[in-house]
Amino acid sequence: MKLSLITLIFLISTVYSTNQTEIKQDNDVLIRGTWELRDFYHYDENEVVDTVATTDGYRQIKMYTKDRVMWTRYVPKDSVEWFGYGSYVASDDQLKETLEYGSESMMNVIDTLRIFTFELQISENEYSQITVDEEGNRIFSENYKRIE
Repeated sequence: MKLSLITLIFLISTVYSTNQTEIKQDNDVLIRGTWELRDFYHYDENEVVDTVATTDGYRQIKMYTKDRVMWTRYVPKDSVEWFGYGSYVASDDQLKETLEYGSESMMNVIDTLRIFTFELQISENEYSQITVDEEGNRIFSENYKRIE
């Protein structure tokens, strides 16, 4: 009886551990592809209080491969170039991007902040990267749709 109980506990913990690994792998695989920014959310007390659509001509594209991320932004009325390149890790509820280099304007940001950590919400054809404060409260999100 004691051996059966130990075996049962081992099997349950193995299944739980396997499921947790699969979730991490699923989001890591699910995020691979090309995404276009759809809109932004602003939060208050962790609730969406405002949705801001992108303006005409504004384009922000992110591409994820197995372990690399690259993004670019085009704003028709802005002559400043924006792009970045680096590595990333996507887990069940978090996206962490570590930028290695970018445009001159982005390098000014990278000089002070190189690692960007977001709450991740993802499905097959859309995802949100949510900026949270030091207490874990949602502040702002970029919401993307899959284009490839």
